[in-house]
Amino acid sequence: MICELETQGVVSKTHSPFNSPIWPVCNSDRKWRLTVDYRALNEVTPQLSAAVPDMLELQYELESKAAKCPTICHGLIQAALEKDEALEHLQYIDDIIVWGNMAMEVFEKGEKIIQILLEAGFAIKKSKVKGPAREIQFLGVKWQDGRCQIPTGVINKITAMSPPSSKKETQAFLGTIGFWRMHIPEYSQIVSPLYLVTHKKNDFHWGPEHQQAFAQIKQEIAHAVALGPVRTGPKRKNVLYSAAGNNGMNRKWKTAVWSPTRQVVQATEGEGGSSQLAELKAVQLALDIAEREKWPKLYLYTDSWMVANALWGWLEE
Repeated sequence: MICELETQGVVSKTHSPFNSPIWPVCNSDRKWRLTVDYRALNEVTPQLSAAVPDMLELQYELESKAAKCPTICHGLIQAALEKDEALEHLQYIDDIIVWGNMAMEVFEKGEKIIQILLEAGFAIKKSKVKGPAREIQFLGVKWQDGRCQIPTGVINKITAMSPPSSKKETQAFLGTIGFWRMHIPEYSQIVSPLYLVTHKKNDFHWGPEHQQAFAQIKQEIAHAVALGPVRTGPKRKNVLYSAAGNNGMNRKWKTAVWSPTRQVVQATEGEGGSSQLAELKAVQLALDIAEREKWPKLYLYTDSWMVANALWGWLEE
């Protein structure tokens, strides 16, 4: 393949120490693609100056100010910052998903999008075009009837993992399951012993409490629930988003509620109680704001599985 690409002028031989190596990688469909290995360059590249704090900290700092987080191509971590205002203009499109209530509706929308891309000079790999279907996998996430689920392959991979034997392996495990934390009720409490293992000041020690947390989170992943569709639209005027978190029992907790449509932001914090208390405080804040603003109807979005399921019927009223 390399020889063929070389004759076509796509790649050329070089011995420059400033070039990142190119690797041919075989996909799951047994077809090849070229990838650029940026690992050596990233080792000596400063971290993104555009990095932002976690969601709750961001709400505290921004108050009612507007914020945006553009999507950039991954790989070379500093590429988008090489040019002034690049983050405002550079966008990376990899996959496109089309939603619809009927198969024909999805098909027609997809055909229009394909035509627009072809007219713009994009090349489309026909084998990558899927659907219409009631179940798809998009960006590594399984979607069925508008509900987000953990793919079976991911569940099998996580449940088959062996207990970590080092801080690095623990961090890798937490990184794998952390992506699916929205599906796990009381996620932060379950994995808190595992995070303590990764602290720099702590020596690696794997005890009974760590093994229990490890086994429990794998069991939760195996029985994870599907997340319902996000409800949006022009008629959804009174919308609040809530988030809450704590550092364990009898530790500090934070709660934030915000509305992108009305720029209402409110946050509070305290000590004692569990993450359930923090989530309830978030709901209480949302209700206080709705009452103060005299909203006839409230749509509450929360990252808590427990709160979302408890209020599911109430939000429909």
